[in-house]
Amino acid sequence: MRDQPVRVTLEDVAQAAGVSKATASKVLNKRPNVDPRTRAKVEQTITALGYVPTTGPRESTPDAVVEVVFDSMVSMYSLQVLNGILTGARELGVEICVDVLDRSGTPGNPLSDAWLLRAAARRRMGVIVVSLALTADQVRTVGDLGLSLVSVDLTGAIGTGLASVAATNFAGGTQATEHLVSLGHRRIGFAGLPVEIAASRERLHGYRNALELAGIDADPALVVHGGFTAEAGCRMALDLLSRPDPPTAIFAACDGAALGVFEAARRLGRRVPQDLSIVGFDDIEPAKLSSPPLTTVHQPIADMGRVAVRTLHTLAHGGSPDSMHVQLATHLVVRESTAAPGRRP
Repeated sequence: MRDQPVRVTLEDVAQAAGVSKATASKVLNKRPNVDPRTRAKVEQTITALGYVPTTGPRESTPDAVVEVVFDSMVSMYSLQVLNGILTGARELGVEICVDVLDRSGTPGNPLSDAWLLRAAARRRMGVIVVSLALTADQVRTVGDLGLSLVSVDLTGAIGTGLASVAATNFAGGTQATEHLVSLGHRRIGFAGLPVEIAASRERLHGYRNALELAGIDADPALVVHGGFTAEAGCRMALDLLSRPDPPTAIFAACDGAALGVFEAARRLGRRVPQDLSIVGFDDIEPAKLSSPPLTTVHQPIADMGRVAVRTLHTLAHGGSPDSMHVQLATHLVVRESTAAPGRRP
């Protein structure tokens, strides 16, 4: 009885070509973002070894499904980003699968190797991450698997090869602080988000830039960091307002924290804006409903989600987006929570 010939596997192709199995799979599936020399080498190896895929002919384009991973879905910000993503997906005929990061370390957690391998096996178009930090290994794995990747408000540093969508956080921080300076405030507090969040750092730089332009020395004692919630904003404001020389105004790095500043002012018997002016950042719906309505920096949150889908769609089909790092413009929305120090609005 004649021995059956040994079938060449994709692992054999990858080993002979000197590449990873993921890269070999990328070439086999005609995915973009492979160095032309590497692609040619893998294709030559496939021919030389006589490799035949066991799953039949491969399509040249991925399925029209995008995985979206959020840090959390409890905030108005996340819901607005999702709304924009869904709008963009409908316009492009793309389906959306939504997941939330599980910090308990559960196997198969979003963005784990196992999760990414499943996404690639299901021929997903790519992954959009919202307000998340990505490791270099995760970015590399996504690329090796042939998945496109776009970040909305990336938490950590932005790599040159990672597509990102955000707002002009530096300009928004400058606008917010310049508004308070123009009203006559000189003691202006900054209630920031966790220091590792890039958007918060950029807003802080804008705050300091506006003070410097106005000839005001930035007081480190007036800068605190906390979180996104009203509870965090309240704690930060109580800290700032309990100091010997408290601020007459507070710029909170997000509207959620700004709403907590209102509560701190109430507890301490400070009137807004007569005794304390407050500015936020985001322009979520509750900002219009606070008492008084919140002056804030508007960022086009839904548009950020819409642009993220379009950018990923372009990358997944081998195209080049207009920019790998999109920043959408912010603008100040003046309402009734700000006034000159010690005066009625």
